[in-house]
Amino acid sequence: MQAIVHDVFSATAARTPEADFLFTESVTAAAYGIGAGVIPWGEAAVEVERLRAAYARAGYGHGHRVGLLLENRPAFLFNWFALNALGVSVVPINAELRLAELIYLIGHSEIGLAVTLPGRVTDLRAAAAEAGVALETMAPEVIDPVPPSTTAPPRAGLAVGSNTECALLYTSGTTGRPKGCMLDNAYFLRAGEWYAALDGVCSIRRDCERIITPLPLNHVNAMAFSTMVVLVAGGCLVQLDRFHPTSWLQSARESRATIAHYLGVMPAMLLSAPPAAADREHAIRWGFGAGVDRRNHAPFEARFGFALVEAWAMTETGAAACVMANHEPRHVGTSCFGRQENFVEIRLVDDAGRDVPADTPGELLVRSAGADPKRYFFSGYLKDEDATRDAWLDDWFHTGDLVRRDAQGNFFFVDRKKNVIRRSGENISAVEVESVLNQHPAVKTSAVAATPDAVRGDEVLACIVLRDPLDSVARSALAASIVAHALAQLAYYKAPGYVAFVDTLPLTASQKIQRGQLCELAQSLPGQAHCIDTRALKKRQG
Repeated sequence: MQAIVHDVFSATAARTPEADFLFTESVTAAAYGIGAGVIPWGEAAVEVERLRAAYARAGYGHGHRVGLLLENRPAFLFNWFALNALGVSVVPINAELRLAELIYLIGHSEIGLAVTLPGRVTDLRAAAAEAGVALETMAPEVIDPVPPSTTAPPRAGLAVGSNTECALLYTSGTTGRPKGCMLDNAYFLRAGEWYAALDGVCSIRRDCERIITPLPLNHVNAMAFSTMVVLVAGGCLVQLDRFHPTSWLQSARESRATIAHYLGVMPAMLLSAPPAAADREHAIRWGFGAGVDRRNHAPFEARFGFALVEAWAMTETGAAACVMANHEPRHVGTSCFGRQENFVEIRLVDDAGRDVPADTPGELLVRSAGADPKRYFFSGYLKDEDATRDAWLDDWFHTGDLVRRDAQGNFFFVDRKKNVIRRSGENISAVEVESVLNQHPAVKTSAVAATPDAVRGDEVLACIVLRDPLDSVARSALAASIVAHALAQLAYYKAPGYVAFVDTLPLTASQKIQRGQLCELAQSLPGQAHCIDTRALKKRQG
């Protein structure tokens, strides 16, 4: 295993310079205003080296962090690899984030430079000013010079290697703000090596696969799995701007994709279209993903002609504890995500920490097999040693997921123990949304929970206690005002899809929200007169 991500990229580029590295299909090209078609490995290597030299001249080096707000554009990958060569960690910034979120991310990560789309420069600078951080910005197409670093590299003089931080990815937690997961080069290289060595249903043909994914590069799936397997095994990455259900199959045909990455919402959307003879006119051999609805799993495979192979992992675990149903029987339609491999140890425990028997749900605990239980896991939560220690209680990583194991050793996902809403693959912290809703002048207090959504898995439901009584006629207008308030502060997917006006919230004796009762309540509220459906207001911001 080579030392850093840039090494692996450079080695494959040198070996296959004329081969396709990136393919931008027509829909993504139009969305981004960039050229469609192929970028060969050799051409990409020239651009990465140009950027590496420019960053080096500007004084960036080992231990610095640089933000990337570049969506899923090729420029994200080029800048990442160039910075990685110097020991600089990248902080991917979700383009959907708004002011309150940007203030936190910039202040917490302490990035000194953000490579960003021109339309977000003002937002980033305003957020940096609020956070009290000196932040330079730069367009991805910059030729030279890069804005000079105002600080010396924190780890100057130390060799850049496998334990060097490669990226800082933010993931929603159960209480309060998102946590910054520090991920080193070994984490990313392990993900690529693990993926490249898959067998069974998911064999990888070196230098042959063309992997299509609409998943965002600010998430671990795209950054550490689909990207890294292409670096390790060769082949071509087809990185879409996002998932377009009406054109996804055409994009797969145009790009000659052989492997597809998915989330549970995608099969549901594709199945909602009328069947067509062209549904099987593609070269996809199998799909890598998670969360497909049980009812959709078998019908999708029968209609579109390729297996949806379910897997389990987290940003904190990467491939160190990834479990995947890549061997038959896959138990299609049961939420089965595979069996334990020899590189990982797994326990399922009850609330008292006792191992549960077969077919009994328990919290999933994982660690690497061997002498180092944390090998290839995340390095910790930035500036949060307490949370890191709690997650690794007794040298087992506590996932917060409820899982069942049958007598044959198959694992089945049951539910999330943590207070996180998962909408279309995005993890949403209820506490984060509540903190914004409570700032609305009409809101006395709020509580947020998941309610089922046939397409997106979960939808955000907000229970609102008002400061003053409200007649039924004014409910819809106030609900729209509350959602608009949320959209101004949060990414669109975090805003409430339902606003329920209630007299009281379920509280514990210590006046904390009783999350269990709230979750039960959220199941029944949609459709009631005092619960307003605001899903149509949740529009992606321009």
